[in-house]
Amino acid sequence: MTTEGTQPVTVVGLPMRTLSLQVTQGPDQGKALRDEVDTVSVGTADGNTLQLTDPTVSRFHLELSRRGPLVLVRDVGSTNGVVINGVTLREGAVPPGAVLQLGTTSLTVGEGKNGSVPMLEHETLGSLKGRAPVMRTLLARVEKAAGSDTGVLLIGESGTGKEVIARELHQRSARAKHPFVTVDCGSLAPGLVASELFGHEKGAFTGADRRHQGAFERANKGTLFLDEIGELPQALQAMLLGALERRRFRRVGGTEELSVDVRVVAATHRDLKAEVNAGHFRLDLYYRLAVVRLEVPALRQRLDDLELLVQHFLNEAGSERAVASLFPPDDLAALRAHHWPGNVRELRNLVESTLAMGERPTFDAPLAQAGGDATPGPELPYKDARGLVLERFEKHYLPKLLEVSRGNVSAAARHAKMDRSHLIELLARHGLK
Repeated sequence: MTTEGTQPVTVVGLPMRTLSLQVTQGPDQGKALRDEVDTVSVGTADGNTLQLTDPTVSRFHLELSRRGPLVLVRDVGSTNGVVINGVTLREGAVPPGAVLQLGTTSLTVGEGKNGSVPMLEHETLGSLKGRAPVMRTLLARVEKAAGSDTGVLLIGESGTGKEVIARELHQRSARAKHPFVTVDCGSLAPGLVASELFGHEKGAFTGADRRHQGAFERANKGTLFLDEIGELPQALQAMLLGALERRRFRRVGGTEELSVDVRVVAATHRDLKAEVNAGHFRLDLYYRLAVVRLEVPALRQRLDDLELLVQHFLNEAGSERAVASLFPPDDLAALRAHHWPGNVRELRNLVESTLAMGERPTFDAPLAQAGGDATPGPELPYKDARGLVLERFEKHYLPKLLEVSRGNVSAAARHAKMDRSHLIELLARHGLK
């Protein structure tokens, strides 16, 4: 859809190799998937590309995607894991013909027919820029999603530009002339989230000295962007689901039901399918939000866009300089070698800093050489930097803790002097239980 104020876009077909799946053992034996697709999700929940009935298979068990001659397999926090040749696989590439074991189900991965996926012919869609095929494919999906009024879930690391995409979805939709309202669910104190979403009446709680309009009211007839939706407290997930389903809600401390017409676009850096499996996120809310899923690539997955993005940030800063005058070949090589934990946001900051100070960009050597294991600096916001360090620590610490306790969770909790239920949550979040 191209609405008033937007330019027509041309979509072309990008050739792709597809995959097929065949259930060779288990309750669903004989079931097959032979559609021309390059990405597949498998599990027992509705919405999976291949839906199974095997009770030993998780609601969202694994995802497969074609990567050239191989197939990338990723376990999304399943209970029984994915086993190949007796080895449990969390994430890896397998050749066509590989047999995956999911509980009591055996799944054979095969070659699919050659197909194509829509891709934007040009490298610009409004405020979005992308030269790499993975990005131009995403831009084509953004353009298509903008023409509907369904919920959209943006999935990607912090700093990849999810809010920019959400704004473009809004600007290219029939709601463009109405408000675009953002709520960062990860930055609000749990006790304030309900008030920020739904508003409150005077006297609803200590400090509520006047009526407050919530984000749903402010976004009426427009778009509500719920950033970091994976951080939403479980107690509020039911309230949000009710408001989305009924399009009606009450302010905190109020009795009057208010009606709104809002399109919701949500974003998260978490794997919500794994969060559903672990019981941290409601399945019905996930379905309501993820009618359309758009996966936003990390900057390291779209390095062909580096120079395009640098020039874009230079233009935004009001500079007439060319990329080569700011970053000579050696510096561009350093940019390509960097891991970019802060993604596009980090690149923007680096361009602005280099432009302002006239100094060559420098990176911590371990960060560029060791795949991003160094401690991030102030190129990231505090919340993002802290979250990145904590995630790396947990990924390293938890498997070692289980090894010391020989897989006994209770013993591991005692050894680590931590609450057992909290340890179970962490293990599930990292796919270790």
